[in-house]
Amino acid sequence: MAWSGRRDGRHQPPRPGASRGDSRPATYADPVTASTVGAGTASGESHLALVRRARRIGKELAELYPDAHIELDFTNPLELVVATILSAQCTDKRVNEVTPAVFARYRSAADYAAADRAEMEDLIRPTGFFRNKTTSLIGLGHALCERYGGQVPHRMKDLVTLPGVGRKTANVVLGNAFGLPGITVDTHFGRLSRRFGWTASDDPVRVEAEVGALFARREWTDLSQRMIWHGRRRCHARKPACGACPLARLCPSYGEGPTDPVVAAALVRDVP
Repeated sequence: MAWSGRRDGRHQPPRPGASRGDSRPATYADPVTASTVGAGTASGESHLALVRRARRIGKELAELYPDAHIELDFTNPLELVVATILSAQCTDKRVNEVTPAVFARYRSAADYAAADRAEMEDLIRPTGFFRNKTTSLIGLGHALCERYGGQVPHRMKDLVTLPGVGRKTANVVLGNAFGLPGITVDTHFGRLSRRFGWTASDDPVRVEAEVGALFARREWTDLSQRMIWHGRRRCHARKPACGACPLARLCPSYGEGPTDPVVAAALVRDVP
């Protein structure tokens, strides 16, 4: 698969599924059966009303964050997997400060497999949990070399077998490195999905399924980025900027944070 990008988080990977999507909500049967999709929605509105409101929120998010993109720097799928593993319990900003040296030292899966543990631990120490992350990165290199010819696979079922890679990381890679639609349920996406009444679940797998059923498949990756941006900039965990939120009229959780426009405006962040 052709790859093009630049290390500023603004590249546009190929989007092979984009032309095949339609405007209807996706039928999402993986990994939760279709009979359970929508069963955990937090509000009492009809499913049709929920879909319509969800899509209105999606459109407003697109207008609010037209340039939303992944905020990890990378130039190829391997770098994205590594950066995403390093981002666990760490800010993207800190990861981006560390990865230039990491990517310069380890350029291939074989390089990670052959890495000296002490040297790697020292390089990634600022990201936290550096011993566990080193184990994952060395294991990742071995797995890629032994099973995938040193290349990052582009199927969910293969990605989740790799050390340090779960569904969240796999969806990040699928959507941003291979252009394959994926919903990234991080802490921001999950929190906003519950506040919007799209789901009542705390289980990331179920959130992924229930929210996926509300949107066309082709929208999943962009929706993920916009939700994450909104969570970092306005809809904070402890004190959301409700009074400065363009989505207020569509949000059943309006009022969880300050509603005074001046007070709320002071909570809005320009950067994560």
